[in-house]
Amino acid sequence: MFESTRALASTQTILIGATAVPLIATGAYLIFRFTRRPKDREQMRRLAVNLEGRLGDALITDVRDDVVFYSYSIGGVVYTASQDISQLRDHILSDPTRLIGPVSLKYSPRNPANSIIICERWSGLRSKQPPTRLRQAEV
Repeated sequence: MFESTRALASTQTILIGATAVPLIATGAYLIFRFTRRPKDREQMRRLAVNLEGRLGDALITDVRDDVVFYSYSIGGVVYTASQDISQLRDHILSDPTRLIGPVSLKYSPRNPANSIIICERWSGLRSKQPPTRLRQAEV
């Protein structure tokens, strides 16, 4: 009789443990996912658009502080967007005001309004470096 009681207790302990571990793991995942800082969420968004995004053409219309304003057209719909580039300053070689003009962009095929022109692993910015002068050969 004592052995059956012990077996029942150990079976209950195993069932409780098997149920508790996934619940604790799920809770920890949800806490981690929803307590991320906004800049971390923005980086995750940029990287996701980079991975799944389609390429398109855009036009940078203005650069103010650390925000780039641009517009583009997808499927006959014109979008106007902006991107905060404060975390990406080391990926930009020149003065941000020199970026005004045509660029490439990546946009989400599920939501074309979700777009980027630069991220940590990709850049649609076109270099506008001044042309180097070629030396003419002396005759």
